[in-house]
Amino acid sequence: MGKKKKRDVELVILSDIHLGTYGCHAQELLRYLKTIRPKRLILNGDIIDMWQFSKRYWPKSHMQVIKHIMGLLAKNTKVIYLTGNHDEMLRKFAGLRLGSFHIGNKVVLKLAGKRAWVFHGDVFDVTMQHSKWLAKLGAIGYDTLILINTFVNWCLNRVGREKISLSKRVKDSVKSAVKFINKFEETAAEIAIDNGYDYVVCGHIHQPEIRKIQTEKGEVIYLNSGDWIENLSCLEYDPRTGWRIYRYAEDKVAQSVKLPKRFRGDRLDNDEIFRDLVNEFLTVKK
Repeated sequence: MGKKKKRDVELVILSDIHLGTYGCHAQELLRYLKTIRPKRLILNGDIIDMWQFSKRYWPKSHMQVIKHIMGLLAKNTKVIYLTGNHDEMLRKFAGLRLGSFHIGNKVVLKLAGKRAWVFHGDVFDVTMQHSKWLAKLGAIGYDTLILINTFVNWCLNRVGREKISLSKRVKDSVKSAVKFINKFEETAAEIAIDNGYDYVVCGHIHQPEIRKIQTEKGEVIYLNSGDWIENLSCLEYDPRTGWRIYRYAEDKVAQSVKLPKRFRGDRLDNDEIFRDLVNEFLTVKK
């Protein structure tokens, strides 16, 4: 990135990165992270995809995302890792605090006199509650669809056509999927209103959104950070301007960031992964 100044951001909320899967856009996320200096970073679930994690697939760029976040801790950024369904095994560590790093299942933030309730959102997913095997099968199907979509978009790019999102077309065409998303948002909003929160912030459904939801009991601002599989989006908060949805596709500065060639598609073997982790923990940065 050279001498370009990084943006100061009060709060960044990232979710559904799915490191360790073919659909993850780790390089694009790295470029974005290199353009900002966040005071607080919330990783709102499904950061590492432990459902589909494979020793055979772990590119260097995926490892670099983790290392970059660890580096933010050394620069006084507070990092909160909220667990999701794809990284649910970390829920046994909820409550763990190591300096500026915290693992939890939910968090309530005070922002300019208002309260924001932040959690991943899979608790509202009926499939997760009663048919986890079906949810995992769906995750595999989704990852496969993303792979097919990547090839389709490559072909479209070669002939000068615009990219398409197959999963979005599937969701838009299936009434039950649209109904689930609407119900998800309404349920989150209703519980937030009952508990007196001003904002409710989720991930899980991969649909970036900021909108006011009103019920008979009151109103709340519902927010969703989207994902880094298709939308390449997150949430940013500034005390002066409020919330906004960040979209990588609209960020020319991040797109211009040059990454080292060693991050472009190279894969780490198991020995390299272990060496990198050891070096990261043993190296003291001043």
